[in-house]
Amino acid sequence: MATCEHLEGADSPAPVTPEGCAECLATGTRWVHLRKCLRCGHIGCCDSSPGRHATAHFRETGHPVIVSFEPGENWRWCYLDNLMDAHDGLA
Repeated sequence: MATCEHLEGADSPAPVTPEGCAECLATGTRWVHLRKCLRCGHIGCCDSSPGRHATAHFRETGHPVIVSFEPGENWRWCYLDNLMDAHDGLA
């Protein structure tokens, strides 16, 4: 499976807002799925959600790696290298 330096060096910080997408919670918007930034722990909604806040967070900060914050999903995504990998760690 392909990998990149960003995926290999990713941390797993505590989620900033474990109850959901930070921006959606602030505005009362709903999300479809949640993603966690592996640089700072920001929780954002997926690109199927109206706000697309996980991708917006990447564009604003340059933090390249997210992990699914959904129960039972076990993958990470690098925005810079357009790579996904499965992992055994916890979100």
